[in-house]
Amino acid sequence: MPVCCCRRAFFLNVMIEPWVYWTLLAAVMQSVRTAGQKVLVADISSVSATLVRYLFGLPFAALYLAWLLASRHWQLPEFNAVFLVSGLFAGVLQIIATVLLIQLFTLRNFAVGSTFIRTEIVLTALLGFALFGEAVSLAGWLAMLVCVAGLVLISLAKTGLVSSLWNQSAVYGLGAGLCFALTSLLLRQASLSLGLADAMFSAALTLMYMVLLQTVITLAWVARWRPGELTVIATKWRPCLFVGATAVAGSVGWFTAMTLELAAYVKTLGQIEFLVSLLIAVYFFKERPSRLELAGMLLIVLGAVGILLA
Repeated sequence: MPVCCCRRAFFLNVMIEPWVYWTLLAAVMQSVRTAGQKVLVADISSVSATLVRYLFGLPFAALYLAWLLASRHWQLPEFNAVFLVSGLFAGVLQIIATVLLIQLFTLRNFAVGSTFIRTEIVLTALLGFALFGEAVSLAGWLAMLVCVAGLVLISLAKTGLVSSLWNQSAVYGLGAGLCFALTSLLLRQASLSLGLADAMFSAALTLMYMVLLQTVITLAWVARWRPGELTVIATKWRPCLFVGATAVAGSVGWFTAMTLELAAYVKTLGQIEFLVSLLIAVYFFKERPSRLELAGMLLIVLGAVGILLA
């Protein structure tokens, strides 16, 4: 068979796999949810905006799990130590990552802030190799270097000085990317540890466990340190409900896709989120990234896609 035909057949096979559709759902919903959180952070702290994601998402996660349980005669699997511990750490790391992400948007514009989180792709592949033995080809490592080059361009775009490569935005962005990467790997481990053939059900159980833990943790923190913001959240329940619903829809996509496929591949394809974020930034927040910033974002996306193709 000619090489071109083989490549065409490969891409057709990839595009019809279920994890692809779940990833696309997750990417779009995450962009919409993040935009909603950016609006909320104007009135509440980043931790309270993170609480909104879990508190208002919990009912939707419960309804989704109940819908799946109803067709399975309400039978739950046995939860093992790997599931409980991995889910706990994944939940805490996702809280930290979300707080850093929201805080990042107060320092940089929406499109560029979103691009800093693209380092998650490289970090997921690196950590997957180091902790889970997932081998990466030479082409894959080269793709990672392209991502790093894009990050450098974005940092230079701020002042044009080499000294700007390590600033507060970079710290928040890389920190969030690291936490998101670990979250992805741990939640995949938790979901797979259940040993269920049904990826949707396994992912839903993992999601419900994590969201329940995250709601308790963030609610306790806000009630202790920023109790007045609970009143603000209550008065803004409509946008909060929107954030909760889109957050769960995105999480359902991510969790199911990562149960079906390696986290690095899922996160790479999920870069479609970048396009959605850029459209939101331009048409909703009226932001205009510079040419150098756009070039950097393009390099990061190309590098991330290169990891999948490698």
